[in-house]
Amino acid sequence: MNTNKLLDLLRQNARLSNAELGVMLGESESAVAEEISRLERDGIIMGYSAIIDEEKADENGVTAIIELKITPVKDCGFDDLAHTIMAYEEVDSVFLLSGANDLSVTISGTSLRNVALFVSERLAVLDGVLSTTTHFILRRYKEKGHIFNEDNFDDRGLVSP
Repeated sequence: MNTNKLLDLLRQNARLSNAELGVMLGESESAVAEEISRLERDGIIMGYSAIIDEEKADENGVTAIIELKITPVKDCGFDDLAHTIMAYEEVDSVFLLSGANDLSVTISGTSLRNVALFVSERLAVLDGVLSTTTHFILRRYKEKGHIFNEDNFDDRGLVSP
């Protein structure tokens, strides 16, 4: 079975049935079910989630990406601070970065003030955090391959003379 193709199909639509996936992959429904079970057991598939148009779901909700410069700790690098940060309920994701900043933290909040207080009172004061830069998401255009406001999207591409 082509595991990469199966994972691509699940990334696009995790609601496809094993029968539908089997047809698309030229495999039996039971073979697809066994492969998905193996991928889950091996921790390759860690969960399933919906892609939500947050503007339609909650017009007052706020999402922010916070970049942190931190001092790595001897013998554990960035891991301890990353684990501390990801334990906060507001935190959706934490990534180690290359470049000028060390960590990227994505959070959801109920208001700009709510996010600002989280950054100033909980993140910025952690030992090892040197600085933070907060970016508020103003509009989503595309996320995980899904285009938002597709009615207004022109997919003809750019043509240059």
